[in-house]
Parts: sequence; structure tokens; C-alpha cells
Amino acid sequence: MSLTHFDKSGQAHMVDVSGKAETAREAVAGGCVTMSPETLAQAVGGAAKGDVLGVARLAGIMGAKRTSDLIPLCHPLPISKVALDLQPDPDLPGIRVTATVRTTGRTGVEMEALTAVTTACLTIYDMLKAAEKGMRIEDIRLLRKSGGKSGNYEAKP
Repeated sequence: MSLTHFDKSGQAHMVDVSGKAETAREAVAGGCVTMSPETLAQAVGGAAKGDVLGVARLAGIMGAKRTSDLIPLCHPLPISKVALDLQPDPDLPGIRVTATVRTTGRTGVEMEALTAVTTACLTIYDMLKAAEKGMRIEDIRLLRKSGGKSGNYEAKP
């Protein structure tokens, strides 16, 4: 299979999507920030900087909206929905982050969902780093996508 962002001579280019049909598209991505139980308690109970999960949710939404500014060959898209779910998980311990992004367009929103998760995780790290520098951002991946020529995708557990 050839990579779509390279032409026949191997030069990077933006994929021409003008011939594609506009369809409803959705992507869901996930990831997590692992930390000590004590740091998780601060994140949930209100850290010195304030509402960690609320700020991370907003950062994720902003990240999704700015994806084409960050990833060189991404198309700017009219995003119709960005939703982030941030769930404290004492078994991890840490915070699980899931982003859902929707659009109606000629190209998918996988990169927007992945950027939303990454931005939210980085924000969690930033807000809690005074408590714990050894936190880990892990397992960022596309969980599922629908719409478009390539059809549906669901990650294996």
C-alpha cells in the first residue's frame, strides 16, 4: 500500500480530497496519564492550580480545533463536535482521556481526535507536574473511526 502523503517521486504533499464525497465522519481516540495515587487525589480533589480536568477538557477541544496548524499536511476542517471524557481511574492510577470528534467533509478527523487526547494529557501533566514529575503519558491511539472511503475501523483491545 502506498502512503497518501507522498507523490510518486517521494515528495511530501497535501492529499487532494476535492474528488471525494462529503460524508459524516467520526473518530474516537484515547490515552492516559499515569501517576501516583496521591497525585491523582490532588487532580480529583482540586489542585493548587484549580480544576485540572476542566482545564484539560478545554485544552483538548482547543487542540482538536488547531490540528491543521500543528500537523503540516492536515486539512483545516469544519469540526461539528469535539467531546472529551476524562475519567479518574484509581486502578491505573491516573486519568483516562477519550476524545470524540465529528465532521461532515471529504477527509477524516482521526488526527483531530488524537491531537485532542494528546493536548488534554499534556495539560494534565502541566497542571500536576509540581506534585509529580514522573507521570507518564501512555497508550495514545485511535480507538475507532467511521465514514469515508476506507470505511469503519475499530482498534483491537
